[in-house]
Amino acid sequence: MLRMGIDLGGTKIEGIVLAPDGSVCWSKRVPTPRGTVAGIVEAIAELVAEGERAVAAPCTVGVGTPGSLSPRTGRLRGSNSVELNGCALDQLLAARLARPVRIANDANCFALSEATDGAGQGATSVFGVILGTGVGGGLVVDGRIVVGRHAIAGEWGHNPLPWMTLEEQAEVSDCYCGKRGCIETWLSGPGIARHAERHLGRVDGRELAKRAQAGEEAAGAELARVADRLARALASVINVFDPEIIVLGGGVSNMDPLYPAVKAQLPQYVFSDQCDTPIVRHRHGDASGVRGAAWLWAAQNDDRQL
Repeated sequence: MLRMGIDLGGTKIEGIVLAPDGSVCWSKRVPTPRGTVAGIVEAIAELVAEGERAVAAPCTVGVGTPGSLSPRTGRLRGSNSVELNGCALDQLLAARLARPVRIANDANCFALSEATDGAGQGATSVFGVILGTGVGGGLVVDGRIVVGRHAIAGEWGHNPLPWMTLEEQAEVSDCYCGKRGCIETWLSGPGIARHAERHLGRVDGRELAKRAQAGEEAAGAELARVADRLARALASVINVFDPEIIVLGGGVSNMDPLYPAVKAQLPQYVFSDQCDTPIVRHRHGDASGVRGAAWLWAAQNDDRQL
């Protein structure tokens, strides 16, 4: 069975076809049409048709998108392609493609990809973390996404940063979700840059890591603050889920010095006499989302809902 994954983003739609062994048979990116739901549905349909022509075979279709389908309404919410919010995207695509279509949040797709044949392969439970423009996550147990009652499992980025210092309490900022002090405001790429500016001036995560590795004292101190915040935030996940492995993705995951620093800080925050949870970098990079969308169809003739 060939599996097609679609990664629906705000600026581009990516399609990929995976062979049963996970190798890539075909891939392509196209711009995301703006303005109408019909235009987006048609662009996805054309991408599916082109992919199937390229591999000369029908495919299952899975779609990853920001936001999620509401269990209450069956309609999409929280998508950055705002025209899709409020529509039953899975039903629209199923009708257009004349086959069932599975849809999942993009962070869940990332976690599924890394759990299936990525950095978390072989682990019973994998928590996949997105540290990019926003902060998201997904939990995969026994090869299946844990969606949750409200389809928000893994949304750790909208919990408050744990155990804030007095200095941090004075720096708390508003989150777009309407709350204050969310983990996303501290550990997203923009959040890291905003807080680093207080001490270093304008600097992004990559530049911060580079300057810290070069021995700049102020940059090193700021990187230590970022690592400590990430350790505290991940400790709260470990205390609830205790996953076998945590896989980081998104632009912040490319800050190499974070990994040893976070591992060193974790034990003091985790409710255990030890903490050796592996914190590792993704294997599939930017392709994890679209690969995970393809893996929403876990096995031939498998009609389970993931």
